[in-house]
Amino acid sequence: MPRLPSFFVALLCMAAGAAQAVDYRSVEPAAAILYDTPSQKGKKLYLIKALTPVELVVRLEGWSKIRDAEGTLAWIESKYLVEKRTVLVTSTRGEVRQSDHPEAALVLEVDKWVVLDYLDKATTGWVKVRHRDGVTGFIRSQQVWGL
Repeated sequence: MPRLPSFFVALLCMAAGAAQAVDYRSVEPAAAILYDTPSQKGKKLYLIKALTPVELVVRLEGWSKIRDAEGTLAWIESKYLVEKRTVLVTSTRGEVRQSDHPEAALVLEVDKWVVLDYLDKATTGWVKVRHRDGVTGFIRSQQVWGL
């Protein structure tokens, strides 16, 4: 079996790492239309509301192909996406706690599909978030989508 020069091995490792990086954005306007193709002439699929996190899959001439929390792929005009990070509660009840420990005091319970501002990664399995009412705390990463 031929050996690859170390430069090519390093290049392959960097490419694999870049391919695994997930890029999330948030929708900026009050509502944006998602299309089945990168064109306003495409079929309108549905509206997506402000601050909803989406996974950026690919960019193409003013358009972005995105994936939502339910796995749906669609196109949105790139100008409607911002780098502000948010997460979406996907569990039946999201529990925001005072610290990143399961026994910490509960500061807020939120329903499924509520958007929270992503503030920072905490200890393994936890994320620091802020609710639109200003309450800040920690939620288990399994209870949200957009990480």
